[in-house]
Amino acid sequence: MSNFISALGPAMDAMLDYREALGYSRKTHSGILSSIDRFFAAHYPNAETLTQDAVLEWLDGQCSGLGEKATALRVFGRYLVSIGEKAYVLPKNFIGEKLDGSEAPYTFSDKELRLLFSAADKFPAQYHQPFLPEIIPVMFRLIYTCGLRPGEGRELRHENVNLKTGEILITNTKRKKERTVVMSSDMLKLAKCYEKKWVIFARGSEYFFPSWEGGAFSNSQLGRYFRDCWNLANPDAANLPNVRVYDLRHRFASAVMIRWLDNGQTLMAKLPYLRAYMGHDDISETLYYVHLLPENLVKASGIEWAVFDGIVPEVRI
Repeated sequence: MSNFISALGPAMDAMLDYREALGYSRKTHSGILSSIDRFFAAHYPNAETLTQDAVLEWLDGQCSGLGEKATALRVFGRYLVSIGEKAYVLPKNFIGEKLDGSEAPYTFSDKELRLLFSAADKFPAQYHQPFLPEIIPVMFRLIYTCGLRPGEGRELRHENVNLKTGEILITNTKRKKERTVVMSSDMLKLAKCYEKKWVIFARGSEYFFPSWEGGAFSNSQLGRYFRDCWNLANPDAANLPNVRVYDLRHRFASAVMIRWLDNGQTLMAKLPYLRAYMGHDDISETLYYVHLLPENLVKASGIEWAVFDGIVPEVRI
């Protein structure tokens, strides 16, 4: 009896049966497919097609094992195509070409960022979840000002936030390595005000940003709220670019490097600090952000391109 519950479940079962008949272990991809199956059942209950939007949305919420997960999705997509079904197939080198398994980042301008946070301050209570309008402005600002991954923000434990020193212990990391980040003075002030409200509506919860059910928000919820803020910030715009919560982290890294360059500092000397702060396992992950800098800074003296080009592969944006 199948344990899959989504509309794509029968196809997942069939693929595992097919691979087992060829001599492959059923366990190789079954666990990951079960996770994907639950995601589809919850967010795309009637979807019988493996679409690009759904695949990227699921991957964007993953904090570890991206290579293995992307491989399982690619194998499943190729199987669907082989039996004549329409399906999105991940590129072969998807994880190597795209940072954290996500789409090319969107870089917010200063004006767009101001409008986005202003919209977050007016977040509508349309989801009928008490205190959501209080949570959203603080959570998105914290993710941005501390350069957090979305999952690190939404799953932040209350016990790991020190409102006396402004230090935050990040434990839900991509590679299970703890690190400490420090809030700016403005962010700390905002967090203290939020804490007074948290004591009223969330006392006893382990999460600093608890959902109405008491647990952490899901990645899909966070993405939906973020897109709502983006749309609210641009009510008259047509064909708005697609944005993700992860783009706040990209913008943070770019802003830090621009500030260093404006101060006449050398990036190669400063990047190890940014690497540690953002929790990158390898310096090449940090160097990626150099390619997101504005074009007028590309030739800045602080960027040693002869060194960078030998470390960072060409990035297609």
